Amino acid sequence: MRTQIAIIGSGPAGLLLGQLLTNAGIDNIILERTTKEHVLSRIRAGVLEEGTAAMLDTTGAGGRMHSESLPHDGFDITFDGRRHRVDLFELTGKRVIIYGQTELTHDLMDKREASEALSVYEAANVQPHDFESGRPHVTYEKDGKVHRIDCDFIAGCDGYHGISRKAVPEKAIETFERAYPFGWLGIIADVPPVGDELVYANHPRGFALCSMRTPTRSRYYVQVPADEKIENWSDERFWDEIRRRLPEGTAEAMITGPSVEKSIAPIRSFVAEPLRFGRLFLAGDAGHIVPPTGAKGLNLAASDVNYLFDAFHEFYLENSSDGIEAYSQKALARVWKAERFSWWMTTTLHRFPDQGTFGQKIQHAELDYLFQSRAALTMLAENYVGLPY
Repeated sequence: MRTQIAIIGSGPAGLLLGQLLTNAGIDNIILERTTKEHVLSRIRAGVLEEGTAAMLDTTGAGGRMHSESLPHDGFDITFDGRRHRVDLFELTGKRVIIYGQTELTHDLMDKREASEALSVYEAANVQPHDFESGRPHVTYEKDGKVHRIDCDFIAGCDGYHGISRKAVPEKAIETFERAYPFGWLGIIADVPPVGDELVYANHPRGFALCSMRTPTRSRYYVQVPADEKIENWSDERFWDEIRRRLPEGTAEAMITGPSVEKSIAPIRSFVAEPLRFGRLFLAGDAGHIVPPTGAKGLNLAASDVNYLFDAFHEFYLENSSDGIEAYSQKALARVWKAERFSWWMTTTLHRFPDQGTFGQKIQHAELDYLFQSRAALTMLAENYVGLPY
């Protein structure tokens, strides 16, 4: 079998890239090691930058997003029992959109099926080969047989634990990583959100976040130690704890109910350099991870896809390799700015075990200054809505 682009991974990055390529008449095949149902069962991000939403529109899969998403012009940060609003639209002229990653993935899967582009699910032992040469190929196993796909390029969109980055020789890649000493305990409940916009909370007991997926489905998080066990948290304990971390009026307005999903996510920062190895390219979580505090994970994957699609489009339609050569540098420049912002949001809003009283005073001063300075608020708003591609 032969294709122009072999895409490893059927998450948002792989599906978005695949649909853009298909629309442009560039042949591609997506390989996914799990089932379609498993991909759709993963609970992930829900805040989309305008650039990400525009790319979904470009694929032709944005219709449901526009009818069901929740546009947000700002969000709140609480500390010292006070609630402060960050007016994104007033500061930048832009807003963000609340739309679950699962829904976006579903829309892109439906669009791909309608386009009759090929996705192979339950493709075991996927392995990229010869990507440093001019004749790369990918092998995988399915139905007891080994299959081979010859291609021009390989796009590794298979996440942090995927094979694409692992296939790169150790000497050819450098990684930068920071593991944080806490995680996010998150629940989803079919109850109305506590407010119309997101609420980020800094509290002596730890960070909390009040988010939502729809007007009747809420997503809530509390900071917990990195080694915390999910079985230690009943729904009742969770609701009691998040209320303690919110201003009194916000806590009183919270409607509780049984959780429909509960999990603990570790928090880390990670970047691999470069993102291109001959004819193999890393995109999304395969190349970088950000703490979820800044809502950048899915949006960074989309910006990678933007650069990578432009590079492939230029190669096939303009007979130029300039975009191919520049991909890693362009993508990483935006990645590191998002890493910086996500690190800043994380260190400003969370309590660290070794923070001490001095660190707490510095954190308080940072937040106090933030809401006394339009320049500081603009920095926050510009990064939150998404820096230009």
